[in-house]
Amino acid sequence: MLRKIILNGREVSCELERKKVKNVNLRVRADGSIYVSANRRVSEEFIMGFILSKADFILRAIDRYERFAESVPKSDYYQDGDKISFLGRAVRLKVICGSKNRVRHICNEEEFLLVEVKDVENAELRKRTVEKWLREICVETVNEECRKIYPLFEPFGIAYPEIRFRHMVSRWGSCQPKRGILTFNTALIETPIECVEYVAAHEFTHFLHPDHSARFYACLAQIVPDWKERRKKMERYGVKGRR
Repeated sequence: MLRKIILNGREVSCELERKKVKNVNLRVRADGSIYVSANRRVSEEFIMGFILSKADFILRAIDRYERFAESVPKSDYYQDGDKISFLGRAVRLKVICGSKNRVRHICNEEEFLLVEVKDVENAELRKRTVEKWLREICVETVNEECRKIYPLFEPFGIAYPEIRFRHMVSRWGSCQPKRGILTFNTALIETPIECVEYVAAHEFTHFLHPDHSARFYACLAQIVPDWKERRKKMERYGVKGRR
């Protein structure tokens, strides 16, 4: 259910979803809208009161997203000179014509991504080339973090899971404990490595505690003591995830 609400004089889009949850959950999205989930038994009056009580937090989050969007302009076409978020850093793209379609990460006096394509005027080719490389680096990075974390869970009899990747709009990762599958958002490549580590630990912890109970967070805190700070840091990258 979509609606417009006024928070401190500013109009904000709000999506309300009724689902089987214990609490009223609120998330600010990167596009400046908010998403709220609540049990059907919770009245709309209570939900609106809850949203209004969070007005300052919501507007601060929206402002952060806007500032980040200004500092790291994103382009679906990946033109020469554009900047993208790569492992938490705003990295410039340098597009050149070459005999292969590939991307190289250059770290000399300046860090940049060298995008080599056969036809620099072909926007779709640039897009496919960059996004294919970003996905490959995401897979490599997340798998490495999972391998580092797994020894902490192996003593509990947890088998090494199947690791999957896909684009997700509502979360950074998911766990299917019974099937032994962890799925990660390919957009994680935009976030700092400590955030990737946090998401991996979060999902592995679900093998021990499938919910988000107090025991779950107590267990997570033993592995990543500063998980709250890391989760907060991820807010600036937009929720492509709520983890």
